[in-house]
Amino acid sequence: MTQSAQAPSDAPATLLGSDEPLCTAYDVALLDLDGVCFAGEARVPYAADNVNAARAAGMHLSFVTNNASRAPQTVVDKLAANDIAADPSEVFSAAMDAAAMLTEYVEPGSTVLVVGGDGVRQALLDEGFQVTGSAQDEPAAVVQGWDPAVDWALLSEGVYAINAGALHVATNLDATLPTERGFALGNGSLVAAVVNASGKEPLAGGKPFPGIYTRALKRAGGTRPLAVGDRLNTDHVGARAAGIPGLHVLTGVSDARDVITAPATERPSFLHTDLRGLTEAHPTPERVVQEGQEWWRVGGRRARVVDSVLELQDGESLTSQDGVPVRIDLDSYRALAVAAWDWADAQEARGEAAALDLPEIEVVAS
Repeated sequence: MTQSAQAPSDAPATLLGSDEPLCTAYDVALLDLDGVCFAGEARVPYAADNVNAARAAGMHLSFVTNNASRAPQTVVDKLAANDIAADPSEVFSAAMDAAAMLTEYVEPGSTVLVVGGDGVRQALLDEGFQVTGSAQDEPAAVVQGWDPAVDWALLSEGVYAINAGALHVATNLDATLPTERGFALGNGSLVAAVVNASGKEPLAGGKPFPGIYTRALKRAGGTRPLAVGDRLNTDHVGARAAGIPGLHVLTGVSDARDVITAPATERPSFLHTDLRGLTEAHPTPERVVQEGQEWWRVGGRRARVVDSVLELQDGESLTSQDGVPVRIDLDSYRALAVAAWDWADAQEARGEAAALDLPEIEVVAS
């Protein structure tokens, strides 16, 4: 691992570099599922080969997900259907995070109303709670997690219990859920409906809160963790808050434009189009001067910001034609991100606005 490959808590919010593949530079990967290992019922290109290769290289794996609907064995089966090897002990879901958090607030063995599916029920049972689907059982708490079977009746049971004094715990607050058809309602959207009816804000587990990463890491072991995710405002906010470097992939929610314009709290430490980034080295960004002009260089590509406009070397245009995304290579993408972040941080330090006008960008990795 290069000297620059350190936790975000010890470094500026910019890209790091690693002379060796990330799967050997770091000893455990905290992998998101939806949008990283698969996308609904669709496969994610390069996911299986590179996750399995990382394991073969000696990297420990922990599958850390905000999807609370699946019990660990169901997650393992889902991964197996996508040719990714896993064990139930390697799964840590937002449901498990919420159940662990609940032990700090209610008595052991308390009755908990489940607004969710098997993943939430199993996590609560594993922590020693009793579970119910009815507010008439006077539950001490309501744990709400996404499941396709959650309907008006079950949401209403949760509201009845909360209005009667039960503690409301959300497994996560994701507004959307990526599927093969696009983005569907996530748990956060359903939680908002319950909050609107009850008038009471819930406790929340999952990402972007750092606790899910620290709890998952404790189970997985390892001292050099790497978080892998597709969503900046959950996966990478949580990783940075936990002091864990993150690898962002473009196979899910947040796109290249989102990454280039990301605020410091959301910035990953490594960038790739997909999980090939797990088994490859990453060039270290360098500030260089060429012909009296300052640039950021990553690999063989350079980028800078001039008068609030991002530029690539050799005058390459970032102008979209007829709404078609601008195609760039991977190191150009990395250089653009570093240049944009450095410029935005300088603007903020001067108390000035940091707005870049960017088209949609398509990143092509060889």
